[in-house]
Amino acid sequence: MAISAASVKELRDKTGIGMMDCKEALTAAGGDMEKAIEVLRKKGMAAADKRAGRAVGEGFIGSYIHSDGKIGVLIELNCETDFVARNEEFRALAKDLAMQVAASPQTIAVRREEVSADVVAKEREIAAEQVKGKPANIVDKIVDGKMNKFYEERCLLEQPFVKDSDRKIEQLVKEFAGKVGENIYVRRFARFAVGEEVK
Repeated sequence: MAISAASVKELRDKTGIGMMDCKEALTAAGGDMEKAIEVLRKKGMAAADKRAGRAVGEGFIGSYIHSDGKIGVLIELNCETDFVARNEEFRALAKDLAMQVAASPQTIAVRREEVSADVVAKEREIAAEQVKGKPANIVDKIVDGKMNKFYEERCLLEQPFVKDSDRKIEQLVKEFAGKVGENIYVRRFARFAVGEEVK
């Protein structure tokens, strides 16, 4: 099937990805624009996984202050080069992530490995108590399911994006990493709310 230059340009304008990659994606998708975008997303996420171990010494501190001035978030988003750190889309991603944390007061960590062992043990204990009396062979499965739900609510990368609930934050970050060809890493965040108890 012949792919027109206009279609390739349209896909490039929508995604910011190179012409050859856009042409290959359109060919693989039989000329369907939406399917081609999906092909590029999957390819970008796979490439992002390969880059995950690369050093990220550059970055940007994104911020979000709610309109009433009572909630504020700072978040550190890292990348490999100063070129990407100065990129407007990279900075917009950092702001979106800060807004996500502002909108999700239950967020306690970036990734599940960062949740303290004490918190995990306590949550497992509560989950086990809730299913007490059920057959032993299914208790662990139910508890694991409840813990996965807990991580989805409390860990930033596992949360559905507030602007598009069909995508998780991790997917959003990987898609951007695929687009810029660098390892993108969410390092840490701090959330402030007026009147909140200081721990």
